[in-house]
Amino acid sequence: MFHMHSPELKLQGKSLGTSKTRLDRFRELLEKDNARQQRLSSQRQPQRHMPDPTAELPLRSGASTGDGVFYVSFRIGSPPQKFVLAADTGSDLTWMKCNFTCKFCPKISFNPGRAFQAKDSPSFQTIPCSSKICQEDLVRVRALPDCPTPDTPCLFNYTYFGGRSAAGVFVNETVTVGLHSRRKVILYNVLVGCTEAANLPEPFPDGVMGLGFGEQSFAMLLAQLFGNKFSYCFVDHLKPSNFKNYLSFGQAQHSVPKKLQYTRLLVIRDAPYYWLNVTGISVGDKLLNIPAVIWSIPDGGGTIIDSGSSLTHLKEAAYDAVTDALRATISKFKKVELPVTEFCFEANGFQEALAPKLVFHFDDGAVLEPPVKSYIIDAAEGIKCLGFQKVGGDEINIIGNFIQQEHYWEYDIDRFMLGFGPSTCILPNPKD
Repeated sequence: MFHMHSPELKLQGKSLGTSKTRLDRFRELLEKDNARQQRLSSQRQPQRHMPDPTAELPLRSGASTGDGVFYVSFRIGSPPQKFVLAADTGSDLTWMKCNFTCKFCPKISFNPGRAFQAKDSPSFQTIPCSSKICQEDLVRVRALPDCPTPDTPCLFNYTYFGGRSAAGVFVNETVTVGLHSRRKVILYNVLVGCTEAANLPEPFPDGVMGLGFGEQSFAMLLAQLFGNKFSYCFVDHLKPSNFKNYLSFGQAQHSVPKKLQYTRLLVIRDAPYYWLNVTGISVGDKLLNIPAVIWSIPDGGGTIIDSGSSLTHLKEAAYDAVTDALRATISKFKKVELPVTEFCFEANGFQEALAPKLVFHFDDGAVLEPPVKSYIIDAAEGIKCLGFQKVGGDEINIIGNFIQQEHYWEYDIDRFMLGFGPSTCILPNPKD
């Protein structure tokens, strides 16, 4: 047996310690001891509810980089490495691009750019493929059955709408979260995906924060610690990136309207989505003739609210009814062909005040009235489009983040209720 820094220990003819000073080694030893002590303590004692009522992660639009999602700041590892992830209520796996050498792991198929450096974090722990958590608990978040050796890391291949995917290994890591009081809390053994292969459109942030409903969801982890509630407020997606708000866990401290409307949140076993019981859409105070089956979950319809989608996706009958109702507003303008949606036009002379009001109606009487710019959107300089996409018969309706912008959204997991209300969402720059 040799000490890890012994000169007798050689790797490819070089001592493991020759490139580091004695002080470097001592610092590394302390880091590893601290990480181990924290890990052992966290395993002995369960996470408790935090004394501070609110955890806050800075949230901003990705429009300045050409992306249609909202970015949330994320610190992970020991010491913390900083990343920006897409805030996604439509998935339950949190992952980041990752540099980790693994014989049986997928090969890197993207330009990693900024990536988590596993070798620099002593708290980085892979989950063995032979473990119960890999074989049973992580199946829902797309754990793969591959297990060439008992200690091979547990692999995943997580798929999204449109055939997009991310693949890598499951790990436990330390996550640092800011509190409203400006203090920080450290969470140990948080399950995340270390991703070395992804099929996602560019530009794309450093990964995805899974805020969906599920045991492995980051939202559910923090909600349990902070009052079983989380919320966000999306600024106008075209605002510069210095216009920010927060993804909050617990009692939100910013942008909360004086009065909220509430509608039921529906969840389905083994699905990470937040379903809403939509009953109809009206345009210009006229309820559109949309068959009830479009909104019925048992009949293959239904509607989810999804922060990871930009446009609002509607099944054919609903899409046709909505676009027909808005067609008169845009028909006087010159049509423009764009791949985004079939209804785009030159916007010179367009006035939002002349556009009809669009309203989503829910079964318990709540109504969502987005601003005109959320459904007649700016696609490019001088060009506007209707912010809807048609989906096939076997797909579901999705309320995307453009419709959600300039509203505060509160997910009350205890009561399974979604609260919402209009807000500019504009704050002074929060500290990352």
